[in-house]
Parts: sequence; structure tokens; C-alpha cells
Amino acid sequence: MPNMDLRNRNKDTEKAGPEELRPLKTSTVETGNDIESSSRFSLYDAQKGEDENSAWKALMLVVAVFFIFLLATSGHYYSTQTKSGGSLFGGNGGLSELNVATWNIAAINNNPFEYWITYDNVVYNKVMKEVAKFINSPYKKDVRVETVFTPAMFKELKDEMTAKGWEGVPETREAWIHDFKNRLIISQFMKDAELGSKRLASMPDRVTNTITKTASGNILYRPTVINCFTGHMKSMDDWWAQWKEFMFHTTVIDGKTPSDMLQQIKRSKYPAVSVEEERISLPLQTMAGAIFDAILVHMMMTIEPDSWQNLRTDMCNALNLKKNDKTLEILENEYSNMDIVFLQEVAASFVMKARASAVLSSNFYILSPDKQSRSNQNSVIMLNKAKFGLNEINDVTSELVFEQESMVADGDIIAITTKDYLLASFHGDTNGMATIPVVRAVQKLHQSYSNLKLVFGLDANTYEHAKKGKTQDVLEFAKEYVRLGLTSCWGDTPDPKNHTTYNARTFLQPQLNKAAKRSEFLTKGDVNPKDFILFDRGAYKVVRTTKDNTGKKKFIENHIFPTLDFPSDHGILSTHLNL
Repeated sequence: MPNMDLRNRNKDTEKAGPEELRPLKTSTVETGNDIESSSRFSLYDAQKGEDENSAWKALMLVVAVFFIFLLATSGHYYSTQTKSGGSLFGGNGGLSELNVATWNIAAINNNPFEYWITYDNVVYNKVMKEVAKFINSPYKKDVRVETVFTPAMFKELKDEMTAKGWEGVPETREAWIHDFKNRLIISQFMKDAELGSKRLASMPDRVTNTITKTASGNILYRPTVINCFTGHMKSMDDWWAQWKEFMFHTTVIDGKTPSDMLQQIKRSKYPAVSVEEERISLPLQTMAGAIFDAILVHMMMTIEPDSWQNLRTDMCNALNLKKNDKTLEILENEYSNMDIVFLQEVAASFVMKARASAVLSSNFYILSPDKQSRSNQNSVIMLNKAKFGLNEINDVTSELVFEQESMVADGDIIAITTKDYLLASFHGDTNGMATIPVVRAVQKLHQSYSNLKLVFGLDANTYEHAKKGKTQDVLEFAKEYVRLGLTSCWGDTPDPKNHTTYNARTFLQPQLNKAAKRSEFLTKGDVNPKDFILFDRGAYKVVRTTKDNTGKKKFIENHIFPTLDFPSDHGILSTHLNL
């Protein structure tokens, strides 16, 4: 069985009992009343006598009982399955109509500034404009590293690294003296492509930015601009004191500090790293990470010294800390009437919150993979309890066979069968190159369940303007699913300009090569047709498909999202299908 809360399952079974296997009492009573009303208008003349009238009533009672028996064995009232797999009202197998949604809710982003957002806030818009200007046209602000991250700071850092017994501290000191301290902070450090390809600043940020698994149970934030750090930085010296304390003297778990979590940067994975740099990569990346954070703090204190930390707090509350609550609110208010909801990039904490939601838990079985993602980004399927029975659900994810097992990680996909359906939810890799192989694998599994209808919700990560061999072209993807006997909520030939993402990275994040100005959204941003609902060709007809980037079942074209009200960088798709 898929991973679900057995306590909820037992409660639901105990509460619903046989009502999940028969029509609701109100429906049965209404049917009975209709029959009784019909019997009053007998085709026989009332003067035929009481005996004939009694016989007619008896016959009608037998018909009524037989009809109720059929409903009781069908599993659901209206549009449900008979035991042979057919549908009492909906043809051969499955519901006669189906309302399906898919949404990559997006993992919680540790950095509230990483993506441009729609935010009607004077301070935010000023800060982001000035940051872009600082990075792209620094002029006299492009000062030497040692004026921001001072020699005194480096000496204290060297002493901390030496105390840890790390290999390569003397060599790192030489790199500081003869290279790093003399670099210009923007043109020769922040925008240095080689430094980026070696991951010397981004790797320590990835590992220590936000630490959730701690002995205390409290989340730990590195003192930096690009997370939800709750402390206050009064000055550069104050920032540096807090940074040292965090990295080298704050216990995470089992006596380890954040600096103990750093790992050697392997040349085998990042070829730009030299053999020597790999050997000394622990102290080298720690120095680069410290310089990176120092430049960010210096830049923000130069641009908006009085307000930027309050701005960050407000954004963290809306985009990060309350993201799960906002996502649940949208699902509860707008999508609780769906028959099937496919979700992607779902954290384990969100699954727990969804199962604790009175609205969602009463309406849906919430199914997550048996094998959870190491990155805490799982695909999930929600099934309407009024349309599906718990005992008919089986997890068949392990039966999928991929062309290359390495292309799909645990949690990326979940596949289940019900009485009449094979259902799958999938989150593709960033470039979308695993999407076609995964769809092939799902369709091959479908051949083993040929009596079932396939419905598949996915973030395909397809592109309007793909780079051949590097990113997945949306029209090439469409040709393949059509070849496999499938169609989509967008038909056989989707419009490449029918975008479901509209976002871009800012200059407040470690990978500046991916950053875009507001004017560069269409060329450097993620503005693409990425999300799909696939199903068997001929099984259903699309009545309508809608996009949503507001949380109100409305889509505003050319509108940057996420926003403070819509917490994902992917729009929601919902489609109404009919036989």
C-alpha cells in the first residue's frame, strides 16, 4: 500500500463502514420515494380491484429492491464501477466524468530573495532594482575583497579552521594572500564564472544555509542575507561574530557543528576543480563562503541599511514560513471537489499537514511513495473518498522499469492502481531529459494493466525554446506521448506559448550566471509550458482545462509568480474530462 496514516485509514473505515461500498442512505431513500410515488400512478384502473392493486405494488417493490441491490454492489452512487470493472452509468470501466488537477507545489525555498516575485512593496522593488544595478554596474562600488572581508576576519577564520585539523589551511592562506583578498568583489568574485563552476561559494551555502535536522528540533539558519535568519546584524563586525559562532561553535546534532557538515568537492563531479583544489576544498570553500556572505551583507547595508532585514522577515513569513499554510488553503478552498489531485515536490511535513487538515483528510486519501526522497521532494496522489475505495488502492511504483535507473530518484514518481485506473504523479529533472523515458516506463507498466485507464499528472519540465540534447522540447515531448497512444489536457499538439511557469532568479543567490533583470524574463527566465495531465487517447474527451496562478482558479498571463498569495513557481492545472 502507499504510505498513508493508518490511524486515519482505520478511522475512515470505521466511520464510513459499509457506506463506502454502497450508495448514501439519502440517495437510496430518494430513489425509494420516487418509486413509491410512481406506484401511486398505476397503469391499471383503480376500479380493477384491491387484489390487482396489491399485486402491482408487490411487483414494484421487487423492482425497487433489485435496483437498490445494483446500487449497493456498484461501489458508488452515479458513475461508479460494477464488480466486472464496468460502470453502471459511465460505460466500460471508470467514472463517466473526471475532474483532475496537477500542481508542483514547489519545495520550500530557503532564500526568500532567490526569485523575482510580484510584490507591491516600495522597499522590495527598490532593493531588487538597486541590487541588480550594484551587480551589473558597480563602478566605484567594485572594491577589493579585503575591504569587505578584512585581513583580521581572515586570520580568525584561519585559526578556527586550523583548530579543526583540516588539511590545506596553509595553502588556503596562500590563496588568500596572493589571490582572493586582491579580487574585486563583483567583477572578479561574484561574477567569476570559474568560481561558480567549481561550486566554491554555492556548495557551502547549499549545505549550511538552513539546517532542519537538529538535536533541539529547532531550525538553524546561517547568518546571511539569503535565508530566514532571525537574528539582527548591526554591522559587518556583528555579522562576522555571529557567522563564526554558527559555523564553528553551534551544535547541530551528535556534537557536530555546521562546519562538520561540509564535504570535499570532488573533481569527478565538478571537473573545473583542480586536483590540488579538491585536496584542500574544505578550508577553500569555507573561505569562499565567508567572502560570499560578507559581500552580500555589505551590499545590502550599502543599499538599504535600515529596512532590508525587516523586509526579509516579512517575505520569509509569507513565502517560506507560511508556505505550507497558504498551499493548504488553496487546495482546501478551490480544489477539494476534485476526483484526483496530483502533487509534485511535496515535503514530508506538508503531507502530515494535509492529513491533519479537516477538509482534505475528510475528502481525500493522501498517498505518498513508500520510498521517500532524500531531498524531501516527493510526488503525491490525492484520491476523492467519495469516488474511490481504500481497499482498491495498490502501490505499483516498484513495478516501473526505467531505461536508466539513475534518471529517477526515490520520491520523484508514485504510481498506483485502483479498480479502474492506473494513476501516476511525476516531477521531472530540471532539464526535462528524463520525462520521455519516464512516460515510456509508465506506458509500459500500463500494458501490464491494460484493463485500466491511465491518468498521469506531471511537471514535465518541457521548454518552449529547448537546447537540443540539453533541454526537452515541448513539441518533441508531445510527439512522443501521441506515439505512445496518449493525449493530454492540452491535446495532441500543445501550444508552446501556453506557459505554466513565469519566473526568474534575482541577483541575490549564488549562481549569478542564472540571474536575470526584470527586462530579461523572456530570455533568461523560466517562462515555459511545463505541466501536463496525460491520459489514454479515446478514453476521455477534454471538456475544459484551466490554469491558475492566483489560488482563485484564475490565471494572469505575463504575471510573475510566486507571489505572496500564490506560493509556487508552477501554475495549477485542472481539467474536466468526459467519456
